[in-house]
Amino acid sequence: MTTTISQQVLTDTWAEFCDGINQFLQDLGLSNLGLECDHVALRVNSHNSADLLRFHFEQHASIISNNIINGRPILIFELEKALILGELTIDCVELPYPSNKCYPVEGWEHIELVFPCDATSCEELQTQLLKQAPQLERVFNGETEIKVKLSSPKGEHERLANPTIAFKRDNICIKIHPHGIKAVISSEQAD
Repeated sequence: MTTTISQQVLTDTWAEFCDGINQFLQDLGLSNLGLECDHVALRVNSHNSADLLRFHFEQHASIISNNIINGRPILIFELEKALILGELTIDCVELPYPSNKCYPVEGWEHIELVFPCDATSCEELQTQLLKQAPQLERVFNGETEIKVKLSSPKGEHERLANPTIAFKRDNICIKIHPHGIKAVISSEQAD
């Protein structure tokens, strides 16, 4: 059975998502680093849900990227009115179309923070992040319940290396990378 997630569900679950993210930021010791949140991401399990949410966001945002990443379309919307998550202002939403993976919870899934640095690999990003946030060493060493995933997702035309570290606990995820989504999109359009 395929369910459909609606804009109303996103509105109704925003406060709970914000509370979870803010608590996770504090637990990771990242809340005092002054990092910018370049976007928030959704997860849906059906094309119907993705189409409905795309229609909703198109009423209040502009599509600034429509790219194929890991074999599926991922849309980035720049919002007319930014979302507020605690101290963070978020002006972009990522809407990936579903893959073969079925998510246990649809809706808000993660935020992505920009940790400005010159890292071009996940290992370099981890090293530079640990200099600013040494408390994460226990997390990287697998001494906590927090899962860590290192990846370097890349769109078809991206020219800017943007290694990513994802921290996940339960259904909440925070990703960190050196470049914001708008810089990555600009790199796709550069000749």
